[in-house]
Formats: sequence, structure tokens, C-alpha cells
Amino acid sequence: MKNVKLKICGMKYPENIKEISTLNPDYLGFIFWKKSSRNMNLETIPEIPNSIKKVGVFVNASIQDIISKVNQYQLEIVQLHGNESVNYCRNVKKLGVEVIKVFSIGDKFDFTTIKEYVLFVDYFLFDTKGKLPGGNGITFDWKIVENYPYEKPFFLSGGIGKTEVDAIKDFFKTDAAKKCIAIDVNSRFETKPAYKSEIKLRKFKKLLYENEI
Repeated sequence: MKNVKLKICGMKYPENIKEISTLNPDYLGFIFWKKSSRNMNLETIPEIPNSIKKVGVFVNASIQDIISKVNQYQLEIVQLHGNESVNYCRNVKKLGVEVIKVFSIGDKFDFTTIKEYVLFVDYFLFDTKGKLPGGNGITFDWKIVENYPYEKPFFLSGGIGKTEVDAIKDFFKTDAAKKCIAIDVNSRFETKPAYKSEIKLRKFKKLLYENEI
């Protein structure tokens, strides 16, 4: 598990961003979707360690909006959580950022439907299909990922919390996890939308990487 990265998504409160950054996650995610209760509306992101990559999460946004947010917040990664096309992803890649394309998984998923995206994204992220584009707090059946046929690395997301630690460790013993490079967490660690519990996240990280609290 030492090589598995951690992404904490849905941050928006300055003091909470600073507090959670002391845990040194690999990625912090900021949601730029006005319908979200976690919508990022700060003028700037507080200073965080350079080792933490800033991820902007967008849902069917205009390319111009993405350019604006990348420049304003110095985003290094753009996560696309809507119905963005292959050509759209190609255009975002041209901005000089890494691209994560999200696909929501239900009871089953046909991975051949995402083949054309492989050349134009840096990572996939597999989340649980729900009412909202992310932050639904429920997991999907990770066995579905056993059918993932590509070399492109992916993030595992969807309702991951402390109670999933054993399942995560079991998952990473399977062939299905060979291309999984990161765990993405969000709603299960909140005391209110977008406000993350440092204590809960610290315990989760300790369990995940050290097998003890």
C-alpha cells in the first residue's frame, strides 16, 4: 500500500485546507461546479506544500472557464466529471495540465466505451453512479474493475471511508488493482459539506499505510 497515493477532494474552507494539507496527501481536490455544496468560491487557495498537487474538478464546463480557473488557482490537474467528449479532453490536455476523466460505474460497466479516451487523458477515475456527479457516499462493486483492459492508470473513488480499509487492502492484492495508483476520498470524512475531519483522515491514513491507529 505504500505506493498508493491519496486524494482528498471537495475542499473549500481556508483553515480546513491548511489543516488537511498537514497530512500531506498527494492531491487536494477543489470542485468548480456551482450546483455542488462543495463549490469552491475562494479568490485564492491558501499556500500548501508543493508536494500536494492541486486538482480542479469540473462538470461540463467551458474550456474558457477551465483556462480561467487553472490560471487563477494554479491548478496542476483538471478532473472532468461530466459528459465531456474525447475531443474536449484533447483540448484540455493542450492547456499543459494533467487530465483525469471520470466514469461512474453502476451494476456493470463496458470498458470498451472509454477506449477512445485513453490517448487524451493521463488517468481515469472510477466513481459510483449516483444522483450527483460524485460525493454520493456509496461504493460500487470493485470486482467490476477486474475487466479493465488498459494500461492507463486510474483512481478508485466512491464512498470510501475508514470501514473500507480492509476491503481496499484486499483489492490491492488482486490483478484488478495493478493500474490503480490512488484512492480518492471525500464525503465520508466530512463534518459538513466540504469540511473535512483532520482526526478521521489521519486515522484513515494510518490504517491504510501502517495498519494501526
